[in-house]
Amino acid sequence: MVLSGAREHGKNMFAVDVDGQIFVLDAGLKYPDSSLFGIDVVIPDMDFFAQYGDRVSGIFLTHGHADSIGALPYILRNYDIDIFGSELTIALAKIEVKRENKKINNKLFHVIDQDSEIEFKSASVSFFHTTHSIPDSLGIVIHTSEGQIVYTGDFKFDPSATQNYRTDMDLLAKIGLNKVLALLSDSSNSEAWFPSASEQDIEKYVTDVFRNAKGRIIVAAKASNLNRVQEVLNAAHKTGRRVLLTGRDVAKIVRTSMKLGYLDVPDGLLMRVKDLKTTPDEKTVILETGRMGEPLNSLQKMATKRHSMIRIHKGDLVFIATTPSNSVETMVAETSDMVYRAGGTVIQLGRNKHTSGHATGRDLQLLIDTLKPKFLFPVIGEYRLMEIHKNLAIKVGMKKDDIYLVQNGESYVYEKNKDHFYLSDPVPGEDTMIDGSGVGDVGNIVLRDREILSDDGIFIAVVTIDRKKKKIIAQPQVTSRGFVYIKANHKLMHDSIEVIKKAIDNNFEHKKFDWTELKQDIRNDLEKFLYKQTNRRPVVLPVVMEVNQNRHRAMQKKNNAKDEQAKINKKSHKTHNSGSNKYNNRQHKHPIDVNKSGKKVVEKDKENK
Repeated sequence: MVLSGAREHGKNMFAVDVDGQIFVLDAGLKYPDSSLFGIDVVIPDMDFFAQYGDRVSGIFLTHGHADSIGALPYILRNYDIDIFGSELTIALAKIEVKRENKKINNKLFHVIDQDSEIEFKSASVSFFHTTHSIPDSLGIVIHTSEGQIVYTGDFKFDPSATQNYRTDMDLLAKIGLNKVLALLSDSSNSEAWFPSASEQDIEKYVTDVFRNAKGRIIVAAKASNLNRVQEVLNAAHKTGRRVLLTGRDVAKIVRTSMKLGYLDVPDGLLMRVKDLKTTPDEKTVILETGRMGEPLNSLQKMATKRHSMIRIHKGDLVFIATTPSNSVETMVAETSDMVYRAGGTVIQLGRNKHTSGHATGRDLQLLIDTLKPKFLFPVIGEYRLMEIHKNLAIKVGMKKDDIYLVQNGESYVYEKNKDHFYLSDPVPGEDTMIDGSGVGDVGNIVLRDREILSDDGIFIAVVTIDRKKKKIIAQPQVTSRGFVYIKANHKLMHDSIEVIKKAIDNNFEHKKFDWTELKQDIRNDLEKFLYKQTNRRPVVLPVVMEVNQNRHRAMQKKNNAKDEQAKINKKSHKTHNSGSNKYNNRQHKHPIDVNKSGKKVVEKDKENK
C-alpha cells in the first residue's frame, strides 16, 4: 500500500498487508512549498489509521529525519501503535512526539538493531544497516511465505563511511541469496550518475575551508545531518576555533547524540552566546540550522540585521554545508546576494563537491544486482526520478513489466498463481495539511482563497438594509486590503458604492427577498465592476445587516422618555436655585450637566425626582 512518498520528495510512508496484519514502513512529513500558503507541514492521510488502525502491528522506522518520523506525533494522538527503530532513531522520534504532544507513552517505543528479528503471526521483520547522513539508519525486511519484501528507506553506498554509517554489504548479500519478492527502493538521487564524494574527502574539504578563513565562519546545515555536524565540529577543533550552536533543533539533537555516543564533541569546543564578545572572530564558528533543513531565512535575517543574536559583518564567511533542494535555489542566490551586501562572502559545499545522502544511479544498480528482486517499486522521489530508476533497473536485466511506477493511494496485491502484482482497491493517500494546531482542517478551497488573497487582496462591502421597507438604511461602507491604495482611488471606491446600491435595489425590485441571493448579487456585480476597472479579481466579501424595527421603536420610545425627564429636571433645577446668582452665573457658563455643579445640588435633584 502506497500511502505517501511516491512522485514527491518527503513524507515517506508505505504499508505491507500480510494475511490481515499490516506493517507500516516510516511515517514522515514534508515541508510545504510556496504554493501552500500558511501551511506549516504536510503529513500522510490519517484516514488510513481510521480504517485500518486495528490491524496495524507496528510502525517501523528507517532513520531519524523528519521525512521518516515527522508524522508520528499526529498518529500517536489517537492511536496506540508500537514504534520500532534504532536507538538514535527512537530518541529523535520521542523528541519529535514530545514537541507536539504533552504526554508520551514510552511503552510504545521499542529499540531494535541489525541483529533483531521480530516474529509476528503472519510474518517476521528483520533489519540491515544502511549508509545515510545520520547514524544508525536501517533497511527493513519483511519475511513472508512468498518471499522477502525489502524497503531501503533513504540510503547510499560509501565504503569509506565510519562504523555507525556503514552499510553491511555481507548481510545485504545474504538477503539476496533468499527470494526477494519486492524491493521498495529510494529514487531521490537516481539522476545523479557520478559517484558522491566520500565523507572523508568532504571532511578534509571542510577543514581546508576553515583553515583558510580569516574571520568568523557561519555554517548553515541541517540539524539532523549529524555526519555534517560532526565534520564541522572536527574542523573547528583542528583549526583552534570554538563553536556556537544556534537554533532549538540543533541543541536538542546534539545533546541527545552526545548522550548516546553518536557525536564526539571535545571538551571546551562549544560556547555560549555571551562568549561571542570575548572570543576573537578568527576563533569563532557559528553553526546555524533551520527547521526546513536549509536555514536561509536565518541567514537573511543575519545579513539584514534582523536576527536576535547574530549580524553578518565585513570579513564573515558563510559556509552553506548542505546541498539545497531545487525548489530553493532562487532563495539561495538571493541569500548569497544579501550576505555579500552585508560584507561577507559565501561558499557552497554543493558547488564544489558532489555530495548527497541518497543513492546515485550506480548505487541503485548495485543494490538491484545484489538483492536480485523479482519486482521493483521505485519510491521516494518525483516522477522523473522514479522513471529514471526504472530505466536503470532495465539496464541491469529487470523486465519492464516487473517494475511498477506507483502513486499515492494505490495498493498492489500479489497473485501467486500468475506470479504478478495487480492494482487493487485504493487506500487513503491524500495530503493532510497542518496549520497551527489544526490537523486537516485546511483543504483545497481554503488554499485557493489564500492564493487569491495573495494575488489580488480582499474587498469588503458593509451595508445596512430594511427588508420590510425595501430600502437601504445606511450608506454602504467599502474598504480593501491588498487590492488598491484607498486614498489614491476615491473614485473607484465611490463608484463601487453606487454598484452596491444598484444591486440591492434590483434585488428588492425583481426578486423575493433571500439573504444568500442578495449577497451573491452584490458579490457578482462588484466582481464584474472591479475587474472591468482594474483587471484584478480580489476576494469580495459583502456584509449585509438588517435593522431591527421592533428594537428600533423601543429604543426611540426610551430615548423620548429620557428627553422628557431631562426637561422636567432642568425646570426643577432652575426653580430651586433662582435665588443664587453665583450658581445661576455658573450654570449659565456651564449648561452641559446640572448634576456636576455640586453635591448639594445632586441631593436636591434626587429629592425633586
